[in-house]
Amino acid sequence: MIKSILGTSIVALAAAMPAVAQDVDRTDWPASFTVGTASQGGTFFVFGSGYANLIAEELGVTGGAEVTGGPMQNMALVHTGEAALGMTTMGPAQLSIAGESPLAPGLEMTNVCAHFPMYETPFHAVALASSGITSLSEIPDGSRVGFGPSGATADTYFPEMLTALGVEFERRNGGWSDLGGQLQDGLLDVIAFAAGVPIPEVSQLEASNDISIIEFTEAEQAQITEEFPVANFEIPADTYQTLTEPARAVSMWNFAIANCDLPESFVYEATRVIMGDNARMVQVHSSAETAVVENWDKNTVIPWHPGAARWFNENGAQIPDDMIKQ
Repeated sequence: MIKSILGTSIVALAAAMPAVAQDVDRTDWPASFTVGTASQGGTFFVFGSGYANLIAEELGVTGGAEVTGGPMQNMALVHTGEAALGMTTMGPAQLSIAGESPLAPGLEMTNVCAHFPMYETPFHAVALASSGITSLSEIPDGSRVGFGPSGATADTYFPEMLTALGVEFERRNGGWSDLGGQLQDGLLDVIAFAAGVPIPEVSQLEASNDISIIEFTEAEQAQITEEFPVANFEIPADTYQTLTEPARAVSMWNFAIANCDLPESFVYEATRVIMGDNARMVQVHSSAETAVVENWDKNTVIPWHPGAARWFNENGAQIPDDMIKQ
């Protein structure tokens, strides 16, 4: 199924590999791989590019990040094998596995396996400070709201959240960088983000504009956590220069994913590279502080790849057999 990704042995490169990888049978390993991320300017792209490079450097397999539409599309790409690895969020993953993805209705994406925990995705919005908007329910009816790429986590859930809060809006889609430019030019009123913080595009916006981080009120948090698969979240005050105190938000967990047909030894070694040195991952993106063994249990939706599960269980996790892909 992943014929376009899996290729011939790269034993010839073994001499350049770390000793732990040289002892592994690499016969069925992919000759190259891609990691499905999201649009440039977002956390998925930064995080995914970083961990793709680490795997490629450590294991000697050519690989890199691919710009995609985000979590929902990544589920489809990894399921079909067009991408060997990827990144998703629990909500879109649950819908995709159940055959309820808006990108492929009826297709149960059961050839996607969990690789490792990443971070929580906070939902929060930004506007120019001149708008005077400080909470979601204050967004004026008819506002032009950008939700990121079509099918991404923000686009899947944030419009429904605003509708639940009684906000009427014009829906806009696009890459985060493009939407940031539209906000500065007055072509958008609000950008509704769902991404690990700090979001690069928000940091870039506040470097040249006075912006407002639109947080959830306590009442909005209570309503949204009741109606959607999210939990309360607090954006630390030091995340953005604009914040002077923590901001209320809601969040959903993100996990890295792997095509289930990838060789167990390859995924085991790739897991070791990422999970074995958290400090290195934090250098890639600060949100990787939560990419640790202890957060294995945040996945209740996606079956684990046997290679990833073996590494986690050898290092303190207790992934049950019925959560491991057979």
